[in-house]
Amino acid sequence: MITLPILVQQIITNFVSLVDNIMVGQIGTEQMSGVAIVNQLLFVFNVCVFGGVSGAGIFTAQYHGKGDHKGVRATFRAKIIICLLMAALCIGLFVVFDKELISLFLHKGQDDLDLEATLGFGREYLKIMLWQIPLFAINSAYAGTLRETGRTVPPMVGGIVAVGANIVLDYALIFGIAPLGIPSMGIKGAAIATVASRVCEFLVVVLWTHTHKDKNRFIKGAYKSLHIPAELMKGIMRKGMPLMLNEVLWSTGQAVLTQCYSVRGLETVSALNISSTVSNLFFCAYFAFGSAISIIVGQLLGAGELQRAKEEDTKLIACAVGVCVVIGGVMAAFAPLFPQIYNTTDTVKLIATRCLLISAVMMPFHGFIHTAYFTLRSGGKTVITFLFDSVYVWAVLIPAAFLLSRFTAMPIVPMYALVQSLEVIKCVLGFVLIKKGVWLNNLVADNSETEK
Repeated sequence: MITLPILVQQIITNFVSLVDNIMVGQIGTEQMSGVAIVNQLLFVFNVCVFGGVSGAGIFTAQYHGKGDHKGVRATFRAKIIICLLMAALCIGLFVVFDKELISLFLHKGQDDLDLEATLGFGREYLKIMLWQIPLFAINSAYAGTLRETGRTVPPMVGGIVAVGANIVLDYALIFGIAPLGIPSMGIKGAAIATVASRVCEFLVVVLWTHTHKDKNRFIKGAYKSLHIPAELMKGIMRKGMPLMLNEVLWSTGQAVLTQCYSVRGLETVSALNISSTVSNLFFCAYFAFGSAISIIVGQLLGAGELQRAKEEDTKLIACAVGVCVVIGGVMAAFAPLFPQIYNTTDTVKLIATRCLLISAVMMPFHGFIHTAYFTLRSGGKTVITFLFDSVYVWAVLIPAAFLLSRFTAMPIVPMYALVQSLEVIKCVLGFVLIKKGVWLNNLVADNSETEK
C-alpha cells in the first residue's frame, strides 16, 4: 500500500524524463548535451531540497507514528522555510554563474561537436527552467509530509497529471503542430513543457492537501504563524544538518564525477545522459523501497516498536535486493536497444550501451546500499549516513575518477566500470552497521513540547 504508489509515481516521473530526453535527442547531439548538462546541475538542487526536507521528515514520520499532529505541523513549517531559502540561493547561483557552470563539462572528444553551440543551448534551456525551481521546492515540502503521514496516493496522482501534461506539451512545443499554429521551439519548448508540468503537479498536491484537512490535520493553522518549537528546531538542525550537508555533497559529487568523465569528450556527456536517464527508470525499484523504509520503519520506531522495526527492515532490504536482481537482468537485456532510439553518433550509442550494462550489473549492490542508507536515516543516524554516503563519494570515488581521467589514457567505459565497482565496499560497511542495530532509536519518545 505504501511502496506501490511511490513506485508508480517514480516510474511515471522517470518515464517522462526518458520521453523528454528522447524527444530532445531527436534534435541533435549538441542540443541534447546542453540540456543534459543543465539537468545535471538542476539535479544537484533537487537532491539538496530532498536533503533539506528529509531532516525534518525523520521527525514527521515519528511524530505521525506517535499520533502527534502538532509535531507534524511544526516539521511541515520547517520544511517550507528550508525549501524556500534553498530555492532562492539556487536561482541566484544559476543566474550569476550559468556560463561558468555549463562550461565545466565542455571538452572536445572523438566526434566533431560544436562546444559553443552546446553552451548556447544549455544557457537558453536553463533560463526557462529557473521558473520551476520554487514550484518544485514547495511541492517537495507538501509531498514529503503527505508520504511520511501515509498519504502516498495524492503525490502519485500529481505525478501522473504532470506526466500527461509533459508528454503532450513536449511533443507539441519541441516539434510544433502546424495545423494548430504551434511553432517548433526545440529545447525552449522542452523547458516550457517541464515548467507547465511542474505547475500541474504543484496545484494537484497543494489543493488536495488544503481541501482534505480532516485527513491532513497538520495543515490546519499551518500558516497562522511560522513558529517552530526551539527544542524541535534544535533536533531538526542536529539531525537534519548532517543529512542536508550529505545530500549537498553527494549531489555535487555526482556532478563532479560527470565532469571527470566529460574530460573524455562531449560525446561522453551525451552517452552518460542516455545511460543515466534509462537507468533511473529501472532504479525506481529500489528508490521506492528506500522511501517505504523511511515511512514504515520510521513510524514503528516512533511508536517504540523497535524489534518489529528491525524485522520489517530486514524483510524490506531482502525484497529490494531480490527485485533488483530480476530487474537488473531485464535492464541488461534491453541495454543495446535504448541508445538506438536517439538521433546521435555511433560513438555515443556504443558508450551508452556499455554504461547501461555496467549499471545493470551494479543494480543489486546499489539496491542494498540505498535501503541501508534509509534504514540508518530512519533512526536518526545522520552523521553515520553522512560518512557512509557523501564522504565516501568525495574520499574514494572522486579521487579515483580524477586520477584516471587526468593521469591515464584509459577509455571512458573501463574507467566508468572501475569507479562504479568501488561502490561494492559500501555494501560491506552498510551490512555491518545494519547488523549491529545502531539505527534502532526512538527520537520523539521524550519530546513533549511541539507547539505553543
